[in-house]
Amino acid sequence: MTVPATAIYFTTYDQLKAFLCGQALTSDLYVPMVAGALARLGTVTVISPLELVRTKLQAQHVSYRELGACVRAAVVQGGWRSLWLGWGPTALRDVPFSALYWFNYELVKNWLSGLRPKDQTSVGISFVAGGISGTVAAVLTLPFDVVKTQRQVALGAVEAVRVLPPHANSTWLLLRRIRAESGTRGLFAGFLPRIIKAAPSCAIMISTYEFGKSFFQRLNQEQSLGL
Repeated sequence: MTVPATAIYFTTYDQLKAFLCGQALTSDLYVPMVAGALARLGTVTVISPLELVRTKLQAQHVSYRELGACVRAAVVQGGWRSLWLGWGPTALRDVPFSALYWFNYELVKNWLSGLRPKDQTSVGISFVAGGISGTVAAVLTLPFDVVKTQRQVALGAVEAVRVLPPHANSTWLLLRRIRAESGTRGLFAGFLPRIIKAAPSCAIMISTYEFGKSFFQRLNQEQSLGL
């Protein structure tokens, strides 16, 4: 799931960013935010069935041989739309996260780079900028992650006893219920583990991506020049 999601996400982001900059449809300041949100929205839509498969594997403890029958049964029971169950909470978590992440990443990277050209940004600067922006985005979108986790736990419970899942409440109703039951702290449950996961993973991902992009750009230029 992660490999195609990452490939689709970064490719779409780069293409959208270049398109929006070329068309001057929005301010350059907000281009990363818009491109990041749209890229994540498309990625979530494409990968959502694989996310559901992963959840079923974890909830039912089925083997990969049994997985095909499990997915077919879900389609027969709920139609093809059932493969996108949980799309809403995932999109509400990942799309704002992506928008905030790229917006802050570009700001922090430019601030750290100073007068250095963007295409020469060092891996260290990308690493630090990615970690900071990932931390900010993870904190601000944590309530949606709590809702998504609760829905996955509920799905696992009903799948384990082989009963029909109850009608899912809307994300906003779940947020209100969590706040009523546990207060504002309940919306930020798992704060430290999410930060510990998000900060280094975002830093490693973006610095590796920037390094790889620069490396292959130089390689392509050398090949075109016949060096």
